[in-house]
Amino acid sequence: MFMIMKPTSGLHLQAELVGTFGGIFSFHSLSQVGLLLVDEQMAMFSYSDHPLNRSFGLPFDYDRALDILIAPGLKGILIFWSEKNLLVSRNSGQLVESVQVREGQRILYNSIVKANITIHSVAANENELAVLTEENNLYYGSLGIQSSSLIKFADQNIWSQEAVLMFTDVGMLEILTPLRDVLFPAFDFQKCRLNIQALLMDPQLQAGVCKVELLQGEFENKMYTIDMNSQLELTALMIPRPGTLPVPLVSVSNPHSLGLQAVICEDGYTYDGNTKHRLNISLKQQHHWGRADPNFTSSIKRPTISTITLDIANKEISCVDLKPLTALISVGCDLEKKIVIQNEFSACYHGVLDPVALQDNYSYIIEREAYDPNFQGQQAKKDLEVHYPYEKLGCPLLAYYDIPWKPVVELWREGKFQEVVEAEYVLLEMNGLFTYTYSLTAGTAGCSAQPQNWTTITKMAGDTASFSWDRENYMSCHDPNYHEPLRWPDVPYQILGGQTENKVVFDQRNGIYIFFISIVDPSYSYCRLETTFSVYVYGAFPLSIFPPEITIVLLTAATLLSVWLAYMIPQLLHTEQGLEGNGFWVRLYQRCRKSGACLWGRC
Repeated sequence: MFMIMKPTSGLHLQAELVGTFGGIFSFHSLSQVGLLLVDEQMAMFSYSDHPLNRSFGLPFDYDRALDILIAPGLKGILIFWSEKNLLVSRNSGQLVESVQVREGQRILYNSIVKANITIHSVAANENELAVLTEENNLYYGSLGIQSSSLIKFADQNIWSQEAVLMFTDVGMLEILTPLRDVLFPAFDFQKCRLNIQALLMDPQLQAGVCKVELLQGEFENKMYTIDMNSQLELTALMIPRPGTLPVPLVSVSNPHSLGLQAVICEDGYTYDGNTKHRLNISLKQQHHWGRADPNFTSSIKRPTISTITLDIANKEISCVDLKPLTALISVGCDLEKKIVIQNEFSACYHGVLDPVALQDNYSYIIEREAYDPNFQGQQAKKDLEVHYPYEKLGCPLLAYYDIPWKPVVELWREGKFQEVVEAEYVLLEMNGLFTYTYSLTAGTAGCSAQPQNWTTITKMAGDTASFSWDRENYMSCHDPNYHEPLRWPDVPYQILGGQTENKVVFDQRNGIYIFFISIVDPSYSYCRLETTFSVYVYGAFPLSIFPPEITIVLLTAATLLSVWLAYMIPQLLHTEQGLEGNGFWVRLYQRCRKSGACLWGRC
C-alpha cells in the first residue's frame, strides 16, 4: 500500500492518494501524466495537471490485474483486459466502460464477464478491436465514438497457446502462431490472414448494411496548427446509402486541457443522381469562443496536441472500410505569424532625417546622463556611441516629445496583414535609455496586485537574458489569481495595450530610441511575438543651464528693480542732491564732447 502526495502546477495540493500502483502513463492526447490507483478491487486514474488534477477519473472494477493497451492514433483510447474482463476508455481513463457482446443489433451481454469466455489475445488499431479466446472463438468489434461492442464469428480452429492477433491494415487481421523447428533454434510463423469484410458477409452474423457509401476528407492523416484566437476550417464529403439518414459525428481528444470545440455544419446537394453531403467543420478553443468556464481549460499558456475525428454515429459493424477520418492538431505557435510596427509617417517622410545619411554608416551619441548599460536607470560613466542599423530598422518613426505616445502593432501572417494587436505588450530601450516613463501608475491602471516591471523580471532571469519578459512569465496585475500585494501604487505601470490606455511619455530630449517589443498577453498567441523598431523624438528645446526655479526668481527680481528705478529716478531729480547730480553729468558730457572734437582735429 502506497500513500502518495501529488504535486500540482500552482493551484493546490491534492489530498493524499491512497492505493497501490497500477501503472504510470503518459497521455499525449490529454497532455497529462496519469497514475492508476488500485484500492479494494476498484481502480481510478489521477492526473498531473489542471484541471484534471483536481478530480479523479470515475472508478471501475479491478478485481484482478489488467493489461492495458493504448490504441494508436493519439485519440486517448485505452483497452483494459484480463482473461475474464474487457474494458475500454475513449478519454484516457476518465470514463471506463465494459465492452458489450452483440448478435446483430441485439445486445447479448453487457460485459465480457457475463459472456463466460476466457480471453487469450487482444489486438487493436485506431478503429477496430479483435479478441481471440481459449474457447477457439474470434470476436471482432469497432472502437466507436459512442460505444464499443463485439460480435462472435463462426467457430474456427484457429486457437493455440502461442497464437497472437495483429492488425496489418483496416479490416485485415492476422493470427500468428510460432512453429518450432526441432533441428534449428529459430522460429517460423504460421500466418492466418482474415478479411473482416468478407467474414461479415455471412448472413448468420446479421451485421446489417452500412448506411454510408463514402466518407472522405482532405484532412485525413494530416497535421494542422491552430493558434490562440485562430479558427481551423476543415471539409469532408459524405455519400449516404439511398433511403438512409446517417448522422455525422465529430470528436476532439483532449477537450479538458484545450477547451477545443468542433462545430459541424451539413450541406446536402445532388450530383450525378447521388445525394452528397458536404461537411464543414470549424475548430476553435472554447476559451476564445466564450462558451466555457475559464476554469474548465488547462493553463492556456501551455501548447499541446490533440486529434479530431470525424465518424458516423451508431455506425454499423459492417462499415469496416469506412474508417473514421482523423487529423492531428498541434495547438501551439503558428510559425507564419509575426508582428510589425506601423511606420506610415517616418522621420524620413517628414524630412527630419535623411535616409541617405542613415544608410552611410550613421552613428549617434547617447550622453552618459541618459542611459544605463545595466538597464537599472542609473547614470553611466561615459557617453555611448551607437551605430544605427538601417538595414534592419529602416527609417525611425516620428514622435513629438510632449505628446504621450504608443506604437501601432500589427499582426501579419504569410505576408498578409491580419489585425491591429490590442493585446498587452512591453517595451524596453535596447541601449539602456531611461529618459522616458509611462502615463499610468500601478494605482491609476487599476491594479489589484503589484505589477511586474523590467527590474523584477531581469532580477528573476539573472544574467542569462536581458530581454526575457514574455507570455511565459507574465502575470497581469488585474488577474484575481495573482496575489502579489499592491505595496507601491505610485510606480510606473510598464505594460501597454490590453484594457488600459497607458502610453509612453518622453523626457525633454531629442534623439533616436531603439525599442524591443514583446507581446506578453498569454491569451493572444502561443508564439513569442517579438521585434525591434526605432523612434525619433523631436521638438524638445535644450534644457536650461540653471534650474527653472532660480531663473524665475532672477527674472522676477530684475522686473521689480526696473519698476522701482523707473519710479525713483524722476523723484530724485527734483531734490538738491538730484540737481547737483544732474549738473555733474552735464559737465561730464561737455568735457567728453570737447575731448572727442580734439581727437578728430577740430580743437
